[in-house]
Amino acid sequence: MSALFESRELADRASEKLKAYAQPQRLMILSFLAGGESTVSEIDNATGIGQPALSQQLAALRRAEIVKTRRDGKQIWYELADDTARLCVNTMEVILKDNPDKQQLLEAAAPETLHKKGGCPTAGTAGFAKIL
Repeated sequence: MSALFESRELADRASEKLKAYAQPQRLMILSFLAGGESTVSEIDNATGIGQPALSQQLAALRRAEIVKTRRDGKQIWYELADDTARLCVNTMEVILKDNPDKQQLLEAAAPETLHKKGGCPTAGTAGFAKIL
């Protein structure tokens, strides 16, 4: 994988992906979904975002392929799309605190922590930890 400084195309794609995260309501939704699959009403109850803003933000997260859906009858379930999204959310929650702690960052990216929340391959976690 190239470093961002080596490829404008890669930097452009990364920037577009980050824009999808760069909205307070989306971050609230993603933080809640890091705990597992939930319905729209569960997300609304937990975040207090309300309609129609919640629907708009969930649609933006689906378009950005950060969340995925599953239909069960009339109920739509949302969850983080993959381990990359989970790692990103877990990491942001640690580094964006007022006093980020490197040990907490390492724990957020630890395979056993991510595995409990839905799984993350060890290779990906190890690769991320190398940049610290």
